[in-house]
Amino acid sequence: MATPHALTHARGQLHTDRLAGSARGRRFGPLRTSLLVGATAALTFTVLPGTATAVPGDATTADQAAARVADAEHRLEVVAEQLNEARVLLAGSQDAARAADEAADEAQRRLDALDGQIRQLARSAYTGSATSQFNVLLTSDSAQDLVSQMGTLDAIAGYTNEVLAEVSVVAEGAEQSRESADVAAAEAQEQVDQIAAQQKELEAQIADYQRQYDALSAPQQAVVAQAHGGGEALPAPSGVVASSAAAQKAVDTALAQVGDPYVWGAGGPNAFDCSGLTAYAYAAAGVNLPHSSRSQAQMGASVPANQLQPGDLLFFYSPTSHVAMYIGNGQMVHASTSSQPVKVASFNAMKGDFTHARRIAG
Repeated sequence: MATPHALTHARGQLHTDRLAGSARGRRFGPLRTSLLVGATAALTFTVLPGTATAVPGDATTADQAAARVADAEHRLEVVAEQLNEARVLLAGSQDAARAADEAADEAQRRLDALDGQIRQLARSAYTGSATSQFNVLLTSDSAQDLVSQMGTLDAIAGYTNEVLAEVSVVAEGAEQSRESADVAAAEAQEQVDQIAAQQKELEAQIADYQRQYDALSAPQQAVVAQAHGGGEALPAPSGVVASSAAAQKAVDTALAQVGDPYVWGAGGPNAFDCSGLTAYAYAAAGVNLPHSSRSQAQMGASVPANQLQPGDLLFFYSPTSHVAMYIGNGQMVHASTSSQPVKVASFNAMKGDFTHARRIAG
């Protein structure tokens, strides 16, 4: 069984994006992502119970073994989706770090430009204002000329004061921007480190789960698929009509992936987990969705279950840990579970775990 995709380039890219030679000795700010703490805590528990030893002829024990593995798979998906959400938040933190760096650079450029300007003004008028006024008094041809030239000097002095004030504000802003950039980078790096540790633990749990699943009989494996996979696979329908071009493209793209394998953390093009499939489908329609069922559950607009249209996203469990796409006629397409490929299934088969739906386009 394939393991989750690696945290591609995150660690190296973060270091590359930081300014070379910048001081990084400032105190790290507190990590603002409570989800990461929750994900870490979840990963410290033993997700998978030991597989029961089936006794020949003992249907109860066999059923219990299948039920325990099915429950383990659900809890494993919860943790995997928490990790997906942590990656989404990490990307936001890295964007914030880059934006803070850019703001600091811009402030420094403004400060450098003002520095030359203020030096010239200071030499010509500000620091020598008394001498300049005395020279005006000696060289003026008339009282009117004196008043005119003194007014000019006052205007220059006033403008100089404004520039000095701007220099002070810009210098302070540059320092604050640089400190913000340092803090954002430190927090993003801390998230990289935490996610790397969580992913390693998750991979071990997936391997443990796979061993337990492989130890089940074929009928028991079918029970696991039934428990978390939305029932048996249905033929992919043709001629599904959505209410908008974007929703239509998303539905068509999702249905085109039927038969592709389920892989924890995968977002295409040849393998998917649940939120990876829906994000991939809507990306084809030009709509950017985060690779996280929890984040997707906050996108778009709420829609009642009795008003579903093809392309609407269906969310399951509380807290949200699974997402599917409605395709009409009481059916949905989803990357259901590790033991099943992307498939079309009946919405009613998982309606007991359904919590809400969101309309992304249409």
